[in-house]
Order: sequence, then C-alpha cells, then structure tokens
Amino acid sequence: MLAAAIVFLIANAFPIASIDAQGHNNDTTLLGAVRLLWQQDMVLIAILVCVTTVIIPALELLVFGTVLLLLRLGHPLDSLRRLPWVLRMVLHTRPWSMIEVFMLGVLVSLVKLSHLASLTPGVALWAYAVLMLLLAALSNSVNLRKLWAALPFQQALRTEDATQPVIAGREPTAASQGWLSCHVCGLLTPRASQYQACPRCAAPLHTRIPSSLITAWALLIAAAILFLPANLLPIMETGSMFGFQRDTILSGVVFLWESGSWPLALLVFVASIVVPLFKLLMLGGLLLSVQLGWQGHRHARSRLYRVLEFVGRWSMLDIYVVTMLSALVQIQSLATIAVGSGAVAFGGVVVLTMLATLRFDPRLIWDAGVSEDKLNHG
Repeated sequence: MLAAAIVFLIANAFPIASIDAQGHNNDTTLLGAVRLLWQQDMVLIAILVCVTTVIIPALELLVFGTVLLLLRLGHPLDSLRRLPWVLRMVLHTRPWSMIEVFMLGVLVSLVKLSHLASLTPGVALWAYAVLMLLLAALSNSVNLRKLWAALPFQQALRTEDATQPVIAGREPTAASQGWLSCHVCGLLTPRASQYQACPRCAAPLHTRIPSSLITAWALLIAAAILFLPANLLPIMETGSMFGFQRDTILSGVVFLWESGSWPLALLVFVASIVVPLFKLLMLGGLLLSVQLGWQGHRHARSRLYRVLEFVGRWSMLDIYVVTMLSALVQIQSLATIAVGSGAVAFGGVVVLTMLATLRFDPRLIWDAGVSEDKLNHG
C-alpha cells in the first residue's frame, strides 16, 4: 500500500517521456497533458483523462490506505462511521480506474512517434508500469467483500420472514423467495423486514435497480448516435511545415499497419472499433431479450454481460493515445498535434456504453417470463 502511494506520486511528478526532433526537445507529465487538453478547449476529454488516471486511483489509494492504517493501529471498523459510505463510493468508481489502459495507450503513442523522432522514456513511464502491478496486487489483497463482512450491522435476518413459495417451473431466485439483495454490498435482507435501506451499507433496497431497462436503453441509443461521428470525424489533427493532416481512428490504424507495427494496429482496431461496436450490438441484444421476455440461454447471456462489463474500459485506449501524442508533439517550428473533435464523440461512446452496462441489472435476465406481481410477492 505504501509502495503504491509513493510510486503514484512519482508517476505524476516526473515526465513520462521526452521527444527530440532536430534539436528541439519536449517532454510531458500526465497532469501536463491534461492541462494542454484544457488549453485546447478539450475540456470534456481533459476531465475524463484526469478522473480515470489521477483522481479515482488516488481516491482508491487514500481510502484503502486509511482503512489499513487504522486496522494496523488496532481501531475497530465500527469506529469508522463513514466507512460504509466510503466503501460504496470506491465500489462505484472502481470500474473507472484505468491505469493499465492508460499505460497501454502510452506505449502505442510512443511506438507511433518512434518512426518520426528520437524518444527517451521518462521516470514516470517506469513508475506507471510498477504502479499498474501494485494496484493489481492491492486489489487482490484488499477484498471489498471481506471488508463488508467485517462491518458490524444490526442483525434482522430471519429465514422464516423471507421464505416464499417457489414459482412453478422456475429456478428459485432470491427475489422469488422473498429476499432483497443489496446492489452495493450484496447483503440479503428479507422483504418482510422493516428496512428500506441496507442495514450494512445504508444503500437503498430495491427488488431490482429502478428503471434499469429504460435507462440502459437511453444510454445505449445515445452511444449509438455518437458512434458514427466518433469514427468519421478526425480524432487527431497534425500540423507541420509540410501541411495539415486530420486522422480518424481508422487512418491511425492504417498508419500503424503500414509502419510495420501490425500487432499494435490490430490492438487499436480491436479496442477502438471492434469493442465499441461489439458492446453496442451485444448490449442491445441483451436489452431486447429482456424486453421481449426471452427465457432461453440465461447462463450464456449472463456470461455475455460479464464480458461486456470487462471489455468496455479498454476502448479508452485511443483517448489516451491522442492525449499523449498531443502533449509530446508540441514543437512549434516543426510539428504540433491537437486532439480532434472526433475524440469528444468517441469518449462519449465509451462513457455512455460503460454507463449503460453498469445501469443494466443482469438479474432481469432471470426474471424473464415472470410477472412483476409474482416477483414482488412470490
């Protein structure tokens, strides 16, 4: 934990890389890249990059560091009155911590520039590589489920209060048996109890996430509308003494392929074109299957949802690539790179598809064919 905090500070304090072209030198830190995006009026992209690579990882380190320190000093968890609220916040923000995706974006951008100028890796580049491993180790060692289980809460769970008749022809679920599952910490509470909020984490209790289906549809349709401009508008604009060039996501893939970096070209193509399209189509299929009450292949559809939940964040790759390219290539007499308007649309696609996936309640897959009355009253 302490090592991760120190490496995090080093990663944000020192340059990631420096570029040398015909005697002109330029380097950048992550925060310097964010500041440049802001100055280029790419405010939404600047906020997105800063939140996913600086603010949320810092929040996670701060929370876990505080909890581990207090436990080390012998303070019981019940003395931390705000701990359930803080853990809820960490759980909701964890999918948006994207250090590993950023690291991959940095490597892709450096490969692109290696054909044009001399590059020197900075201290922060190695620090981010170490930080990525430390955060993965921290995530495995600090188990949120164990922290939830260690929290004291008023016991009001009586099996006899919750048991309901099994619906004929249905696999029994918690909801059909009269239990409410907390959407945050997973605690099962009988519907017949007096609780309107989870007795452990204080999150509101609902049979299913309210308006899950209609909200997910709205977010998905908005993402689908942005998908076309995200791929047609320039994501990067390059100016040099030889002219001005606008590159879309696909033209960037072609550049990598023609320069011999076909593995990276394939990676960018999959992460930036195939994955967003895959998410749009597959999530739309899941929503439609629930809307029409399809009852087949429930296990397969549940696994598909988990895949969508995992791969969505990797579409941020191109946002990080253009961020690093624009920050490093700012040599006024030779060349400059600016983030194009297509990046805003593409960032919108990534964020909206992630929000749609997170908003969709996969338990609705198992409710297909059951009336709301049966679900709520057994």
